[in-house]
Amino acid sequence: MPHNLIPSRQRGNAKSMRTAMTEAELKLWNSVRAHRLMDLGFRRQFPIGHYIVDFACPAHKIIVELDGAQHNDRDAQRYDFARTMFFEKSGWKVLRFANDDALNDMTGVCQHIIITTNERSIQ
Repeated sequence: MPHNLIPSRQRGNAKSMRTAMTEAELKLWNSVRAHRLMDLGFRRQFPIGHYIVDFACPAHKIIVELDGAQHNDRDAQRYDFARTMFFEKSGWKVLRFANDDALNDMTGVCQHIIITTNERSIQ
């Protein structure tokens, strides 16, 4: 996605988010960066529309979101639902994992991503 299509403020927000990643985000990033996961290309803190997603695989239109405890709040769940609907209407598949999953079962998280990628390749 060309930089000129992304408002500079949003680009700046994404850049600052990349320098303040959570422990779970860092662990996932280390598993998927540089095409380490089945040669899939992932971007971190990637702007899509007026949102910034945790991780995106543009080639397969897969978004991976890591959610902390704050996402259990009712307002946060409504916000997350609205985001997911926006992405799905744009052709993206959203995968949500709890931070604990990324911290304690990275193999399971990566397997789920691979399965989803394979399913989207077949369609």
